Amino acid sequence: MPKWLICVPLAIQWLWLSLRYGSLTLPSCANPAITAGGLVGETKMEYFNSMGATALSCTAPHCVLTPAGRRTMDEARSRMRAAGLDFPLIAKPDMGMCGYGVRLIADQAALQGYFESYPRQEDVVLQQYLPNEGEAGIFYARSPECPSGRVIGLALRYFPQVTGDGVSSIAQLMRADPRARRVDGRADHQFTLDRTRVPPPGHVVRLSTVGSVRIGGLYRDGQPYITLALARAIDAIARDMTAFHFGRFDVRFDDLALLAQGKGFRIMEVNGAGSEAIQAWDPDTGLAQAFRTIFAKQRELFAIGSANRAQGCRPIGLWRLARLHFRQQKLLGTYPPSN
Repeated sequence: MPKWLICVPLAIQWLWLSLRYGSLTLPSCANPAITAGGLVGETKMEYFNSMGATALSCTAPHCVLTPAGRRTMDEARSRMRAAGLDFPLIAKPDMGMCGYGVRLIADQAALQGYFESYPRQEDVVLQQYLPNEGEAGIFYARSPECPSGRVIGLALRYFPQVTGDGVSSIAQLMRADPRARRVDGRADHQFTLDRTRVPPPGHVVRLSTVGSVRIGGLYRDGQPYITLALARAIDAIARDMTAFHFGRFDVRFDDLALLAQGKGFRIMEVNGAGSEAIQAWDPDTGLAQAFRTIFAKQRELFAIGSANRAQGCRPIGLWRLARLHFRQQKLLGTYPPSN
């Protein structure tokens, strides 16, 4: 289905909820300490800067480089050392989405090249590279009226990949796979592997640093792995952030059983009110169930926004929200390609 068609029923429900609650932008109150509640236009560092010691201990080390901080490589290295970072690392836009501009940086020369192709006046986040094969999006919600929150969704994200047969090249394997084909030939993504290499039979070749569906990533519903232990671990992290009530924690892990115990994961980034319930796009989930999942997410979002409005939060103005949206969309096209 084209994306605009998928959005039609979601927009209709959004309008209905807006009439019911008396505000088109009420979800911007879901996380009062974050720009627009995290609907659009916020930065990654807003979430990181709101974290206390508990949340930071579960988050990959990182630092932000302002335009001034990128003036010389010595300044960049100084900030990296202060954050405990070394190569390889991840460079990504402070304001971004869907993996745009996210690159694995192997050395100083690659980092310098990233800076040179990055928008001059925008901040860059450098973060420890997490090589774990497992990646998940953990959806969290807590009403300000409740003492604890819940994990309302878990998406397991799989990187675009091909499996060798001992005969076909990586390029041939990609052409034969409808998901893998998305990785190549894009202006916003750079494919860096040797296309002519022939992987041995059964050998899995990961095609990208990021697992976004934009470039062929696969999302699976991880509902069976939502446990009380995981919910308690995520709730402790969320409650250690300033006025954070609704959003998704994107994490890397090695052992799914350990993740279900609320252990063995590191947070890459946090998304707020605008984060998608991506577990709904599991190919094994029927369309009706997918929409039920997203409709439930939007109802929860408005309810939390309403509870925070009752405590004094004012929803963002529609014109300001639109300006944030268009600014972010414009920036996406100026970032270096992901890899």
